Amino acid sequence: MKHGRISPPASGSGGPSREAAEALAIEALTFLAAEPERLDRFMALGGLSPGNLREAAGSPGFLAAVLDHLAQDESLLLAFAETAACDPKFILLARNRLDPPAEDTFP
Repeated sequence: MKHGRISPPASGSGGPSREAAEALAIEALTFLAAEPERLDRFMALGGLSPGNLREAAGSPGFLAAVLDHLAQDESLLLAFAETAACDPKFILLARNRLDPPAEDTFP
């Protein structure tokens, strides 16, 4: 089921816009939810239950956590990238757009 809906619109830094990153993360959550084993693993690793998933989904950082989950499992990342018809690197850029890595504070 290829959607091809997510294309990498660039923001000023060459990565996806925040809106594109959020849309991709929502598509990723839908991808996880399509197979109970995938969703169960995501919830277990995140300390979530079916009862608190909806509440967690509204919290800051949730969408980045969805993309983080994909990034930690290469086969899952590649499967989602194929489903979403996008480059896996775009998924990682989207994750960083939603939760930018901390800048080094070394002199």
